[in-house]
Amino acid sequence: MDEPLVRAVGVERTFRTGETDVAAVRVATFEIHERGRIALVGPSGSGKTTILHLIAALDEPSAGSIEWPAIGPANGLRPGPVAVAFQGPSLLPPLTVAENVELPLLLLDVPQRDARDRATELVARFGLSAEAGKLPEELSGGQAQRAGLARALAGHPRLLLADEPTGQQDGETGRAVITTLLDAADAEGIALIVATHDVRVAERVATRWSIRDGRLDTGIASSSR
Repeated sequence: MDEPLVRAVGVERTFRTGETDVAAVRVATFEIHERGRIALVGPSGSGKTTILHLIAALDEPSAGSIEWPAIGPANGLRPGPVAVAFQGPSLLPPLTVAENVELPLLLLDVPQRDARDRATELVARFGLSAEAGKLPEELSGGQAQRAGLARALAGHPRLLLADEPTGQQDGETGRAVITTLLDAADAEGIALIVATHDVRVAERVATRWSIRDGRLDTGIASSSR
């Protein structure tokens, strides 16, 4: 069997708040494989974002271990093999939408013309062609979120982590965003994890994990797309 992209064993993440230890993730064990499609479902504050940050090596576990057997060491995950589309604002303010989407490619030493072509394609795919030359401050929350998703896809990652990707979209646009993500994952062979509290989003993803009070359950299967 092929090595997993990610393997976590007994992972915990505890934060210190004043005099109290708060467990954001409690003893989570899981693997993520090539072309996996996972919806990480749970209410706000349940630990979804913490799980994503641990997978992306943006945070370190307080206990247990996490590794990336098919990718390599944590310091080589980004930009490149692992991409994150954050829930909150993440675009660089001085750069236009197109320049933000180009940035991961330029950091990977992709020729500028190729980076521009890839950015133009992704900006259009997320319905942002008219906003390509705008700065982040000129965008709505939903537009900025879609630009962040386009940027996350730009570098052809092997694993994309999307944190509440429809959180600032209306119903119709949210459905289109999920379709775009799933189509891109299929076409480019990307493993995809979507953290969401929206059951309608989760129902479109092949595998469902649930988390509540930091306790991760990976044994819940959903219907497919």
